Amino acid sequence: MKTRNNVVFLAESAVIAALYAVLTYIAAMMNLAYGAVQFRFSEALTVLPLFTPAAIPGLTVGCFISNLGSALGIVDWIFGTLATFLGAVLTRMLREIKIGNIPLLAVLMPVFSNTFIIGFEISCLSEGGTFSLFNFTWPAFIGAAVSVGIGELAVCFLLGIPLILYLNKSKLFERIGKSNI
Repeated sequence: MKTRNNVVFLAESAVIAALYAVLTYIAAMMNLAYGAVQFRFSEALTVLPLFTPAAIPGLTVGCFISNLGSALGIVDWIFGTLATFLGAVLTRMLREIKIGNIPLLAVLMPVFSNTFIIGFEISCLSEGGTFSLFNFTWPAFIGAAVSVGIGELAVCFLLGIPLILYLNKSKLFERIGKSNI
């Protein structure tokens, strides 16, 4: 039975990683995936840790693969992946705290992690694209954080909450044997 659980966990993670990467590349084709203005459709999937712990590595790997296409290069590979990992872990940890029937605090975790981490990342970039802590300024951070945060909030609430409602209604993860909300 443990082997089956490991296989299911790995399969769920792989599917989530692939979905995240594909959805990000679709957003990239519309110039919405990278930079200060982001509206990654894939960020709707950040609600999946509510349903399965396999979403944590799935989202993390999917984000890393997605960020391989970022013009910011290794900086985005590190900071973007860190923001997604942290958001997924916090979402999972706060899944039991609900307002009504929706774990709104958990849904906000990817918004917070991306707002602050990606805001910091962007504020440390020079106009030439070089990353340095000496480039950091509070006005640049606030501008980048607000811009990234608004896009993340929009995706998580406009796409993520309907996804939660659909997955609850479809009982998909219960059929897989993993539902936790």
